Amino acid sequence: MQEEIARIKEIFVSTQGEGPYIGCRQLFIRFCACNLSCNYCDTDFSYKNTSFVYSPEELYNLLPEYDITHIHSISLTGGEPLLHSEFLKEFIPMVNSNFYLETNATLPEKLYDVLGLINVISADIKLPSATGINNTFERHDEFFRAARTNQNTELFAKVVFDESITDEEITASTNLAKKYDFELILQPKMLNNKIIPATNFMDELFSKCLKRHNKVRLIPQVHKFLDIR
Repeated sequence: MQEEIARIKEIFVSTQGEGPYIGCRQLFIRFCACNLSCNYCDTDFSYKNTSFVYSPEELYNLLPEYDITHIHSISLTGGEPLLHSEFLKEFIPMVNSNFYLETNATLPEKLYDVLGLINVISADIKLPSATGINNTFERHDEFFRAARTNQNTELFAKVVFDESITDEEITASTNLAKKYDFELILQPKMLNNKIIPATNFMDELFSKCLKRHNKVRLIPQVHKFLDIR
């Protein structure tokens, strides 16, 4: 049987800067490649320049180089880590740690490969107005349905938005959060360490969402204010 391998862009310890786990120490493993191409993406996950190819065992053997004794969890990020689900299915059981999956929530069939191995799913809801990508809500619905087949896995979703967000997108996003009973994080689009939407617009959007679903929070990308990865 052919050994699974994955191309990794970088591995580093830092502080989570998005969503409800802001301020938690994590080991980040950034996988190369993504199945989407969002307009606002500011992450270098390409194969170009520096990247490394590992087997599950080789990646596991690297972990002693990092202090993971006192971290909250290992963040599987990218790119889209679920493109490497077969690799993760071998790697995760080797490691005595909690696992935090950062995903664009469009690959439900890949999620099933690792669902019982993941502690927290940090999902993105991709708005056409912010990403330039259409027809994502149906895939998101399938993904969240898959995620809810394991009640031991914590689930929340982030929505990156600017002032072009539509009422239809607000309704679709909050309907998904309500249908699958997860917390929805409104995350304003940023340019470097500057928040793009106006304060009054964010407040109005927050109020609209709370009228539709009672589990909504407004949280920017704090790591950009702190100037950390």
